[in-house]
Amino acid sequence: MAKAKILAVDDEEDLLELVRYTLTREGYDVTCVETGEDCIRQARQRQPDLILLDLMLPGIDGLDVCKALKGEDKTRAIPIVMLTAKGDDADIVTGLELGADDYITKPFSAKVLAARIKAILRRRDEAEADDDVIRRGNLLINRGRREVLIKGKAVTLTFSEFEILAHLARRPGWVFTRNQIVNAVKGDDYPVTERSIDVQIVGLRKKLGEAADCIETIRGVGYRFRD
Repeated sequence: MAKAKILAVDDEEDLLELVRYTLTREGYDVTCVETGEDCIRQARQRQPDLILLDLMLPGIDGLDVCKALKGEDKTRAIPIVMLTAKGDDADIVTGLELGADDYITKPFSAKVLAARIKAILRRRDEAEADDDVIRRGNLLINRGRREVLIKGKAVTLTFSEFEILAHLARRPGWVFTRNQIVNAVKGDDYPVTERSIDVQIVGLRKKLGEAADCIETIRGVGYRFRD
């Protein structure tokens, strides 16, 4: 089986060496770069299975790199994990709004890094192997193809937006709390704020257009797919 390719981007040499050592030992094919420009170039050329992206980079910062990669068809589906020394919600929420799939706050342990990456790649592989098709009115969700169609027209979603939509659509009428959605999409004990789920839902509704009302807000509880 081919090794999963990881692209790590950070301007701290010591941290990159830790990432390289940890992930190589876990069996990954690791490429390390120090600038946003090199990240974009490598992502286009190598098509990595996952990108570890520091937010504070010289030149093009991490948020602009994320925006650029999520704006291109060739790199849009690559999961991005933000590495950040910033702990405030604003930076995390901004990254999630741009399409990042996860975040790890520095300093972090090698064990946590390896476990988080393994979980993200496992969920991606499970989603790709899942061929079930969900039909709800004019909306069609094909998990195997990771495809969403509204009246036959494709809608482009980030990894997280797709997983949230598919999770809600599987149980129309069921109400899910934000924590339940996080656990279903990201895994247990994912350190994310409730507001970040709200941000994902806002973005998802915008992209669904006329089908946006399929996701209903249950005040004080969470969300459900309208039955």
